[in-house]
Amino acid sequence: MMKRTTAAAIILGLSALLSCSPAQHEGGREGISYIDTGVDTGAWALVPAGEFFASQHSHETMVDYDYEIMITDVTNAQYAKYLTESLEAGSIKLADDRITGYYPGDEFHGYNHEVEITAGDKLHMPLGEPGCRIRYDESGFTVEEGFSNHPVVIVTWFGAKAFADFYGYRLPTEIEWEKAARGTDERVYPWGGELAHDQANYYSNRNLTEKLFDRSVPTTPVGYYNGRTYGGRTTTDGKSPYGLYDMAGNVWQWTVDVYENTHLRYMRGGSSANYEYNLTVWSRNSASPDHYGINIGFRCVRSPQE
Repeated sequence: MMKRTTAAAIILGLSALLSCSPAQHEGGREGISYIDTGVDTGAWALVPAGEFFASQHSHETMVDYDYEIMITDVTNAQYAKYLTESLEAGSIKLADDRITGYYPGDEFHGYNHEVEITAGDKLHMPLGEPGCRIRYDESGFTVEEGFSNHPVVIVTWFGAKAFADFYGYRLPTEIEWEKAARGTDERVYPWGGELAHDQANYYSNRNLTEKLFDRSVPTTPVGYYNGRTYGGRTTTDGKSPYGLYDMAGNVWQWTVDVYENTHLRYMRGGSSANYEYNLTVWSRNSASPDHYGINIGFRCVRSPQE
């Protein structure tokens, strides 16, 4: 009886997983099944002025102004819409599947290992790169089936900043990002002091779908870890104190800071390719501003709206 029960459970589990697995078509994968997380990708959260504990050593740090931050990472659908609008406006260029735009350059100090960032057109996104879910054809910019509410990836720091600038937003500073992720206590993760197995998209949480079917889909829909059940799999709510999703795991998030004596830009939050220690609110990563990857995205901040 125990063997029959186990076999039945496996069959039921596989059936549920198949409903969320990549849709295979002749000539290769064309998309995946869409998963509605019920999270509003257009929502913003208010982060009030005040002190909070920054870094692993909990330094009391003041942010003396209110600001709003997106509750999710920018999605493929949002970025595709931006590309359409900004191409029509002439603020970006598209040639040979490479999206570029003008950047005024950075002050150069000639410091050891510093690379000069000169004024000129910079790469924003290379369409057609493995992992990029945005396409361009005679109908304009479109998103691969099922990926509209996944975080946009294969976007450089230049491309993230251009999106923010176009709409009058900006990328968060590291301090703004960390306060939004942590709140005002000394928690380790955005949701508290412990990390549940199904609370974020990170390396140790490689689920059965990924192991059995397709490892080329590292992202989950934004807001996926919100306590809801999908195909028989229940997630643990992973919101930050201000109601933000995916502030740990899924994709690294670009921040805006341009530091003296280095050309590098910094990212926060960890990704699906990282272990638990990279999901802490103080963890950071860095890369050149023209770098892109399947595990790098972003979200924006803005002044409070009346």
